[in-house]
Amino acid sequence: MNLRKLILTENACYKAGRKITPKGIMVHSTGANNPYLRRYVGPDDGQLGVNEYNNHWNQDRPGGRQVCVHAFIGKLKDGSIATYQTLPWNHRGWHAGGKANDTHIGFEICEDGLTDASYFNAVYKEAVELCVYLCKLYNLTEKDVIGHYEGYQKGIASNHGDPRNWFPKHGKSMDTFRADVKKLLSEGEKPAEQERKKYYRVQIGAYSVKANAEAQLAKAKKAGFTDAFIKYD
Repeated sequence: MNLRKLILTENACYKAGRKITPKGIMVHSTGANNPYLRRYVGPDDGQLGVNEYNNHWNQDRPGGRQVCVHAFIGKLKDGSIATYQTLPWNHRGWHAGGKANDTHIGFEICEDGLTDASYFNAVYKEAVELCVYLCKLYNLTEKDVIGHYEGYQKGIASNHGDPRNWFPKHGKSMDTFRADVKKLLSEGEKPAEQERKKYYRVQIGAYSVKANAEAQLAKAKKAGFTDAFIKYD
């Protein structure tokens, strides 16, 4: 994940200063054919590029709307993919249009024309990695990740269809997304499991005469057990 930060301090949502305890993550997609982050994140930090229309979301009410999310995923000016954190993760966002604003971290994936598989796969992977990062940060699981449309079905978000309007075009869904989050979370647990691995030692014998013990040690090493040793009690 290519995580960067540019907090939207001029947005009225940020100025409101309300906090939440994150209980879930809501995945959004922008619904506009513009994959570049500079459309929503600004001003230019040298990596984003200049938004010539100055209609990014780092202003009081972008386009006259009360909108703000915790992050955007999309293209930098050089075409590479990045995630920009735009609110503190525990800040109450304006993204769900319902009660999920009080409980969920929300992020937007910048849509393109919805047909570029290469771009989709890159931002999908970035979104999975962002969710894994947030799950670890707030002790969440893949079961706590939902799309905006699922939030509407649960009665905690407004009536939007994202990202269901996009994911199926590339053979994905929120179910496959959650499965990929779960897989990556479990992969992260493997090193810890290995650290907890148990080992068992085998004792050949116990001798009251040191010479006998040394003779048995020599036989064991000759047989290939080069890490054999004598322990005196």
